[in-house]
Amino acid sequence: MTNTVGIVSTGTYSPDGYLTSADIAEATGFPEWVVRDKLGIHKKHVGDPDDQPNEMGIKAALDCLHGSGVDPKEIDVVLNTTEEWREYLLWTSGIHMAYEIGATNAWAMDVHTRCATTVGAMKMAKDMLIADPEINTILIAGGYRVSDFINFKNKRTSFLWNIGSGGGAMLLRKNHPRNQVLGAHLISDGFMSKHVIVPASGTIQFPNPQAMAAPQDVSEEDFYFDLVEPEAMKDRLNAVSMDNWVHCVDEALRKSGSKPDGTPYSKTDLDFLNMVLIKPSGHRDMLARLGLTEEQSIYLSDIGHTGEQDAMFGIREGIAQGRLKDGDLMAIVAAGIGYVWAAGIVCWGEQPI
Repeated sequence: MTNTVGIVSTGTYSPDGYLTSADIAEATGFPEWVVRDKLGIHKKHVGDPDDQPNEMGIKAALDCLHGSGVDPKEIDVVLNTTEEWREYLLWTSGIHMAYEIGATNAWAMDVHTRCATTVGAMKMAKDMLIADPEINTILIAGGYRVSDFINFKNKRTSFLWNIGSGGGAMLLRKNHPRNQVLGAHLISDGFMSKHVIVPASGTIQFPNPQAMAAPQDVSEEDFYFDLVEPEAMKDRLNAVSMDNWVHCVDEALRKSGSKPDGTPYSKTDLDFLNMVLIKPSGHRDMLARLGLTEEQSIYLSDIGHTGEQDAMFGIREGIAQGRLKDGDLMAIVAAGIGYVWAAGIVCWGEQPI
């Protein structure tokens, strides 16, 4: 029997705190209609001081496990996607997560490629599940509180203003009969690897000037995201971004094998777009390029951009709104600053194994 990989369940967590479009308009000086209609932000969840990043991922993992029928002790691997902004530096979040959820038989590792991490982790998980006969169940889960690094006074970073907080989780299992994970493809472009950074965040400019061998001036703005080469990144993204996304979808479909009738998958087979939160015009552009309508997708305008965890919120909202149905072919589409583009294909619902 050929091994397959299916999604057993997903889970999410959102903190109680949030900012509305009116709040963001007041903080930025932008008209509220621009925040709502151009940037696509109606409301976004933001973490309180007690909403720690990995702890939000743990809550999402417990939500994922609840009702799944899977004992945490059956999990073999935890791929932790909690962002680098977390409880401690130089810390393996996945080990803590595995312990807290009772996955005492699992080994764990932290994986990062910014907001494309879930798709990358799904590829890693599928490859491990197929290649290793002793791995049968993998949890992908993490938390996200990158909203702490958003400076509403910096107009250069307005494309990041939708960033919020929360957690997401996905449980995958070998030969699970539902929600089959098919192909995935990722593209990297290092030309933009230093265009979006938090200047005072590492060894080049450490946040604590007193701890540096050669002290430097560190301003408050250096602790927030900045777009340091705005024209270069804008020109590059305009030239390659949408084409790279479509290429990832095409390649993920190619890697998905054949349909039951023996013919290859193509964009015409897609039923649902689960896309990382970007501005509405970009979302509509991607739908058009894939031949889909707005009713064949969801837009996370009332949740905010929860980084790589958007994929799980997209599944949750797609099901809740009746737009993701059994038998649908779903494209999970994401991108991470740096830049990375990614797409994964999932055949939702009952599948023969």
